[in-house]
Amino acid sequence: MNRSGLITTKLGNTSYFNENGSSFNVTVLKVDDCIVSNVKTLEKNGYNAVQLSSIDTNKDLKRINKAQRKIFSENKISPKKVLKEFRVDQTNILEIGTTLKANHFKIDQYVDASSISIGKGFAGVMKRHNFGGLRASHGVSISHRSHGSTGQNQDPGRVFKGKKMAGRMGSKKVTKQNLKIVEIDEINNLIILKGSVPGKKKSIVFLKDSIKKS
Repeated sequence: MNRSGLITTKLGNTSYFNENGSSFNVTVLKVDDCIVSNVKTLEKNGYNAVQLSSIDTNKDLKRINKAQRKIFSENKISPKKVLKEFRVDQTNILEIGTTLKANHFKIDQYVDASSISIGKGFAGVMKRHNFGGLRASHGVSISHRSHGSTGQNQDPGRVFKGKKMAGRMGSKKVTKQNLKIVEIDEINNLIILKGSVPGKKKSIVFLKDSIKKS
């Protein structure tokens, strides 16, 4: 059953001690009030979805594009920085103006987290694709960390698309699945997940129910 997720901000990582005294790494996410700013229905739009808006922005309404400006002004919502649409089932459509907080999820629940990974810049194949590199001796000079041959002989005589080579690493959308919620702070609107989440501090992280674990 599909239901809406949440828009969160990554605050960082820390250690968490459970009742047995053992510790493990966790990620702390902050949930600013997620307000339902728009609703898509099967009859009108061809699919069911809920659009959430979160994180206040200092921009004037005049500096926001017309589509978003109309949404905020019609629903009397202060301009938000992030808008995100979540596909939902017919029974999970929410009313415009509904506010979702950290208690939208439950402790011990599994979620999927999506964000933009940390950019590493231009990287070689050993760092980017975990290549072993060339031999340390026997004729190899200068190019110990290179990727070696990339093509073939006369047939087909070209480099295939998608060949693993050096290039820009990171700074792309990554989804990490099956992260367990170990604690929810309803007072401060915090969600604490076991393990790491893609992105650096203050990154926008989208949370939704795990598609592999109920």
